[in-house]
Amino acid sequence: MGGWRAIRRTRPVQFPVWRLGAFLLGLSVIWLAIASPLDGFADALLSAHMVEHLLLMSFAPPLLLLGYPVVPLLRGLPRSVTVYVLGPLIRVKVLRSLGQFLIIPLVAWLAMNLVFLGWHVPTAYDFALEHERWHAFEHLCFLGTSILFWWPVIRPWPSHESFAGWILLPYLVMADIVNTVLSAFLAFCDRPVYGYYLREPNAFLVSPLSDQRAGAVVMWVVGSLVFLIPAIVLSFRFLQPQGRHRSDS
Repeated sequence: MGGWRAIRRTRPVQFPVWRLGAFLLGLSVIWLAIASPLDGFADALLSAHMVEHLLLMSFAPPLLLLGYPVVPLLRGLPRSVTVYVLGPLIRVKVLRSLGQFLIIPLVAWLAMNLVFLGWHVPTAYDFALEHERWHAFEHLCFLGTSILFWWPVIRPWPSHESFAGWILLPYLVMADIVNTVLSAFLAFCDRPVYGYYLREPNAFLVSPLSDQRAGAVVMWVVGSLVFLIPAIVLSFRFLQPQGRHRSDS
């Protein structure tokens, strides 16, 4: 809060109250996903687990980035940390180049979607549920790569656009296709894919196959909306004369 108040004194127009609200809501979504009773339900129901993944990948990252968190977080740290620890690290050219590389659209797209598909391979999925530390690492992978994915879309200040804006349309649509393919596979498969839910007791008296199909529907419908609504908004923006000029620059 101290960092946000400090930056707001000098940039009140750039940091309206709603940005702070978006950032705090993003933190609340992370809490809901991994620290609320939802996390316990996710150990018993695939559908709850898919909701958890959606919160970590599709809702928390864009909310956090809409808060323009980089400078407020730096301003909120003790001066000794920023001057003697982060300052020298930020000035390291290799680290700056790595950061810029990770938010290149192709790199960010591949990172999120490969992590998304990789952790949904049955062996990896079951392993994460059976080992709590790996389950936490899985969540960290989802959150971290999704922040990279949404970074080119939102471009939180002080980052700047370094690629043609129209690239974001296939960027979002192709991510939706990946989500749709996995969701369709889980929805139309005639058997439970993940053995964990067959071995563990289910207190909710829901059959594993019905639970799998419910989770797939949640992924398919909500996940598609998360990708397609921003794509539609960007399309309208790029069709405006000012938007066309920016996307061609």
